Amino acid sequence: MADPILHEDPRSGNCYKIKLTAALLGIGIEASQYDILAGETRTPEFLATVNANGRIPVLQIGERFLPESNAACWYLAEGSALVPRDRFDRADMLRWMFFEQYSHEPNIATLRFWLRFVGEANLSPQQKGQMMAKRIAGCEALALMDRHLASREWFVGDGVTLADIALFAYTHVAEEGGFGLDDYPAVGAWLSRLRSLPRFVAMD
Repeated sequence: MADPILHEDPRSGNCYKIKLTAALLGIGIEASQYDILAGETRTPEFLATVNANGRIPVLQIGERFLPESNAACWYLAEGSALVPRDRFDRADMLRWMFFEQYSHEPNIATLRFWLRFVGEANLSPQQKGQMMAKRIAGCEALALMDRHLASREWFVGDGVTLADIALFAYTHVAEEGGFGLDDYPAVGAWLSRLRSLPRFVAMD
């Protein structure tokens, strides 16, 4: 069977988490790249053939297309050591993955995108008006993570899981959104542990 194809923009942490999952598991993956700033995921062809929601990442398995980063990570990792065997731990892993998409990514990733790739001078008045609320919420998410990691090495159980991969993607580049990671020492130690894993790959 051919390797899965990741429809991605390599600047995206959501795309990176799928590539990191695949790398840690030794799974080959091909890339089909798009420039989201140029609107390449909003073309009629993309909407008709890849994702009607106009978003990436999308993991293509054969002729089937799977949007949403955490769903794609789950597809790759199910049955592996990245998904706990214990029923409660699996649910707890999902809890952190939901936290990442609900409380973490909308704040930390959005500010990174606005400041690094769009530029503050180019933001709309509505976007500028959201910046402080997103900074406060992003700091709260990092502080919660730091408290959780103060007494443990990984988010769930005794080893790395998809929860760690999901949260690593945008946390390790949070400073590009103006977040000071030195304020969160347990998070910093956790980032170093994840970077030291066999087969770890850096973000493009």
